[in-house]
Amino acid sequence: MTARVPSPARRRAIALVVGGLALLVLANVHLVYAALNSHPGCVPHARDKGGDQTYRAAQSAC
Repeated sequence: MTARVPSPARRRAIALVVGGLALLVLANVHLVYAALNSHPGCVPHARDKGGDQTYRAAQSAC
């Protein structure tokens, strides 16, 4: 019984799938790292209801 050697097209397809999965994993690792290491400070926002079209936080954490 001899081992089958995959064709070049099949090897290329496998390499693309493995590369895409590696890219997906690395992107998710980066997002988790950025989420855990970023500590944004409080930003100024409107604290009371106003009609001047400004956005305000639903519940301020500051």
